[in-house]
Amino acid sequence: MARILIAEDEPAIASFLERGLLAAGHTTISVADGREAAAIARDDAFDLLLLDLGLQTLDGLSVLRQIRSRGEQLPVIILTANDGLDATLAGFEGGANDYVTKPFRFEELLARVHIRLAEARSGGARGPDVIEVRGVALDRATRTVAGTNGRVELSAREFALADAFFSHAGQVLSREQLLSRVWGYDFDPGSNVVEVYVGYLRRKLPPDAIETVRGMGYRLRT
Repeated sequence: MARILIAEDEPAIASFLERGLLAAGHTTISVADGREAAAIARDDAFDLLLLDLGLQTLDGLSVLRQIRSRGEQLPVIILTANDGLDATLAGFEGGANDYVTKPFRFEELLARVHIRLAEARSGGARGPDVIEVRGVALDRATRTVAGTNGRVELSAREFALADAFFSHAGQVLSREQLLSRVWGYDFDPGSNVVEVYVGYLRRKLPPDAIETVRGMGYRLRT
């Protein structure tokens, strides 16, 4: 059983989510105000946050930034009617773990909730805090990479992508594998989000660190 905070200002949707999650064995608290959501969304109070972007007094992205800025790590699934790539990227850059576009099927949302909860529970067994490949070190504790050009900070999504590459150095990772690992299951396969973020990451790593393997995917050179 998980403690789930629902930040949703549409009463019908909030009630729908509450009923479904309760039936699935979880406990819920629902709020419609963004400032209230930001104030109570803490790791010691909740296991997961369902976050609507169009909240009152404080929008969802601002709520998310406040939560992450004070170090809260609870998984966040964004709920929004905006399915544009810019909005999706903004949510992930802010520290969201997943993204569901309205209207959605509750079964899909529940599957994502369980995936994110399982990931959070197993998060402590991910391996060493620092992984070094070809003189470049990925520090998981500080979410930075350090090499000949000094230490560079990574955004939340850049770090998740770098972690996938460094954890599987020398292996070819397909677009589908990266979508699943970094952006969540069932992310739109037609999106170019992988290419966009590989480009971002390449600017922060040595020029030849990430190799494109034509027709297969990408590989961190060893």
